[in-house]
Amino acid sequence: MQKLHAAITAVGGYVPKYRLTNAELETMMDTNDEWIQSRTGIKERRILKGEGKGSSDLAVEAVKVLLAKRKIDPTEIEMVICATTTPDMQFPATANVICDKAGMTRAWGYDVNAACSGFIYALTIGAQFIETGRHTKVLVIGVDKMSSIMNYEDRATSIIFGDGAGCVLLEPDAEGNGIIDSILRSDGKGRAFLHQKAGGSVKPATIETVMNKEHFVYQEGQAVFKFAVKNMAEVAAEIMERHKLTADDIAWLVPHQANKRIITATAERMNLPAEKVMVNIEKFGNTTNGTLPLCLWEWEGKLKKGDNVILAAFGGGFTWGSTYVKWAYDSE
Repeated sequence: MQKLHAAITAVGGYVPKYRLTNAELETMMDTNDEWIQSRTGIKERRILKGEGKGSSDLAVEAVKVLLAKRKIDPTEIEMVICATTTPDMQFPATANVICDKAGMTRAWGYDVNAACSGFIYALTIGAQFIETGRHTKVLVIGVDKMSSIMNYEDRATSIIFGDGAGCVLLEPDAEGNGIIDSILRSDGKGRAFLHQKAGGSVKPATIETVMNKEHFVYQEGQAVFKFAVKNMAEVAAEIMERHKLTADDIAWLVPHQANKRIITATAERMNLPAEKVMVNIEKFGNTTNGTLPLCLWEWEGKLKKGDNVILAAFGGGFTWGSTYVKWAYDSE
């Protein structure tokens, strides 16, 4: 009997309508379009507008797309894992809020926070519940409203991030398709270079922390870039070597959309041509947990059953990892 795998059987995605262009950023800070594009590859990013709107609202729209596409009722979903760095609230879990808003009344779930690697972490966790036979329909969501923790006076960070959500449905597969393997890594020493200074239990919110703008993303760009280039590329190559895959065997690389140069370095380490790499950073920016599922959502029509797909990510913490997926269906 062939091993049971957790297969991705549907994909959904959503980005807000508002486009924050490089031209608009030029009016807000000392920057310009050429400087941004040459360093990041980003032309614009989407921003969620509206009072009282949070990550759950982005996620619900992506979930609706998936459920309609798969033609299943929300009550059929048994478990929801939400990867997010910008939860609606400190508690309850944003996964629980999404379940309520989307009508997934029979599902249980929780949030995973591994910064930009969160979706790969959550995907690996969700797969275990399918492989063990515990559940047959697990929804994995990657979502962030990064605009909520951006200081739009800081050109080092605010030019990079945008808002967006994506999700995938995991179901059992006995044909050899699905999530084959993951390699996940972390190094807590990296927290010094990429973090949010205040708002947690170590440094709760005060008037001083707000006035000092310590509730925004803090990043030491060069240190993060060097670590990301090396480790995201290495772990993607490692999973190929583990399964004796060559560049010819790989249909697609799905890289975290942090920086065009990091994406290029990862593809080169894997000996993959540009036409095998999913890239949408130019129009969405870095949506943190949303980048990988948003790529799958946009490229779904080009994916074929049996395709070998490599997902790779790197995030604050530091966290990083790679997942090998054998695609389970042909899109209509």
